[in-house]
Amino acid sequence: MRYPKFLLAIVLILPFLNSCKKDFSVNADWKDITIVYGLISQSDSIHYLKITKAFLGQGNALTYAKISDSSNYRPGDLNVRIDVLDENNQNIGSLPFSPDTIHTKEPGDSIFYFPDQLVYKSNATLKQTYTYNLVIHNNLTGNEVTAKTALVNTFSIITPDEFTRPAFMPGENSSVEWTSAKGGKRYQLVIRFHYTENPINHPDSVKSKSIDWLVFSNELSRSATGGEDMIKTISGNAFYFLLAARIPVNPDLKRTAGKLDYIFSVASDDLNTYMEVTEPSTSIVQYRPPFTNIINGIGLFSSRFVNPVIGLRLSDNTLQELRDNPQTADLGF
Repeated sequence: MRYPKFLLAIVLILPFLNSCKKDFSVNADWKDITIVYGLISQSDSIHYLKITKAFLGQGNALTYAKISDSSNYRPGDLNVRIDVLDENNQNIGSLPFSPDTIHTKEPGDSIFYFPDQLVYKSNATLKQTYTYNLVIHNNLTGNEVTAKTALVNTFSIITPDEFTRPAFMPGENSSVEWTSAKGGKRYQLVIRFHYTENPINHPDSVKSKSIDWLVFSNELSRSATGGEDMIKTISGNAFYFLLAARIPVNPDLKRTAGKLDYIFSVASDDLNTYMEVTEPSTSIVQYRPPFTNIINGIGLFSSRFVNPVIGLRLSDNTLQELRDNPQTADLGF
């Protein structure tokens, strides 16, 4: 007798389930959520902020991502500024940001619309001892989104200096040395190798080219207080493997090695945390809590600093090795 009663209960429940089916929606009520990404630096004279909004709709979200109006605020919706706070935490002025469109986004860079991007732009000179408070006021809703950051300070590069002639020899290591920056946590080095190439039959037709070599990108200081001596070794073999992988063999071209730029970059503590959270997980625990320092919104407002050593000539031994090394001998240097 228990089975018929059980079946009767299911029959009685089914009409209620059916009546609710049309009213149920996986989409919550729409809410204005501001998404902010911006990195500022005293080494820049022009500063950009990417400010968008979350979007919600029926159907495939990828469809909405390709429509700029789905994620952009309209001109006039937002009032954007950065308040400048001095060493005593006193507001000494504001930097206004205005909408601007850039046209550099390539197809495939992301799932969002291209090639135009709406950003917010300001021309200003920043001071590394000041603090910068971002304020985004929504003129339609009255909602305010805020965030605050100090600047990563300048830092000293010990090796190489302007007189160094870098040498990359097989089986040997060279090194770079620097002193950590106040406010900085994660360091990156890109070595940019400049060279020229021209057709052997047209020696006057010269093209200037360059290759960026990401030497390291996650070297961490012990703290963000600054003043720490840091050193990193560079494999001599890696230089030749890089060129062999990035420069195609072409017997009709003559190539001439140019100079090197050592481009050091440092990220703030907040930016480092954001990068650590968003990096792919190597553990069995795949979920990581999201990181944001935006109040009443989502995203990141932080700082970074770029410190380059420009125009270093390769050592004579390295120039000869470019011609003799099995990896690069066929590249025409």
